[in-house]
Amino acid sequence: MQSVLHAAAMIPASIPSPSWSGFDIPLPWGSLRIHAYALCILAGIIAGLWLTSVRWARRGAPEGSVWDIAIWAIPFGIIGGRLYHVFSSPDAYFGPGFDGTGDLSLIPQIQRGGLGIWGAVVLGAVGAWIGCRRAGVKLSAFMDAAAPGLLLAQAIGRWGNYFNQELFGGPTTLPWGLQIDPNNPNFPAGMPAETLFHPTFLYESLWNLAGVLILLALDRKFSFRRGRLFCLYAMYYTLGRVWIEAMRIDDAEQITLFGLTTRLNVWTSIIVFAGALLAFILLGLRKRSEPDTPFLPGRGPAEATPVETTPAETTPAEEKTAASKPDADATDDDRATVPADAATIRHSDTAVSDSESRANLRNNQSGPVRASEDADKDSTGGTAPANGAPAAGVSGRQGTGTAPEAEGTK
Repeated sequence: MQSVLHAAAMIPASIPSPSWSGFDIPLPWGSLRIHAYALCILAGIIAGLWLTSVRWARRGAPEGSVWDIAIWAIPFGIIGGRLYHVFSSPDAYFGPGFDGTGDLSLIPQIQRGGLGIWGAVVLGAVGAWIGCRRAGVKLSAFMDAAAPGLLLAQAIGRWGNYFNQELFGGPTTLPWGLQIDPNNPNFPAGMPAETLFHPTFLYESLWNLAGVLILLALDRKFSFRRGRLFCLYAMYYTLGRVWIEAMRIDDAEQITLFGLTTRLNVWTSIIVFAGALLAFILLGLRKRSEPDTPFLPGRGPAEATPVETTPAETTPAEEKTAASKPDADATDDDRATVPADAATIRHSDTAVSDSESRANLRNNQSGPVRASEDADKDSTGGTAPANGAPAAGVSGRQGTGTAPEAEGTK
């Protein structure tokens, strides 16, 4: 029991401020600083892409297309996130009230922190749309697959704020209060050095991790499509962002709406939540007019354009067979005619098939007798069958009529 109490006493009553924020890589002309903030963002991107690629592959998307989309979405997202931060917290860049006393050279210094999620989402979606069009897949399908991965990336990336000692909340006496180095430029002026602050980065990280599990569970049960899972992501994230943002004490643009003045990010979260909720409802009411597929119309594997084939060359034998067939456009004078009780005999200059030739041989007793032979027998009255072989029980008959024509009229 004493050991347990001793271990409990060793647990710090606060979250210590980080003693490490990156490392330097020596180079011939100096050194390259690798910031912990950038490493957290990179780790979040890798984790989010991994989860997205797994979900994207399960939906039957083209192999490797997630990376083709990511090379457009990630740069666009980083630029959009930075621009949103600059214009939502403009004092450092443009001066208070845009009086021109700020430092514009700080804008590209992303390693100092400052990425607005809504700018990253909006401009990142533009980049994703470009990548989706090039890959032949639907943006809505990709956004649904990426929604849990996006939350995972945000959960990991938020730890960059911890290493930069920024974006913390107001003072607190809770045992998980965050220590901030009093010498850090972000430490609030006029407060005691031992003051603890709400670790809003930790709140948001835990909120996002829980959201990953919730979105995965909802998608497994209901299989949300056509952008509805992404709408759930937007609603869940903004719901948490409203109360977390309200706890922060860092400088931010203040907006007054309906007589209430609060941070720009709070109003943005409320508006995004309302818009995502409305879109989720409308998408649910719309009936599906096409099968559930991640491919754009006409770009799926089963919808590939058939390959045109050239007609095969005919052989002389095929030409001869084709020539032996009656021509449907031929006139009556071109066809051989016989009386109604007799079979039609082909024109003399046409080729006959192999089976017909064998059936008309003189020594084939089971085949039909040629019309010319009947004519000879009727005219001569002969009783002997072909080839001089006598046929039992067959008597000759005197021809009294005109014999059928052996060949067609020419």
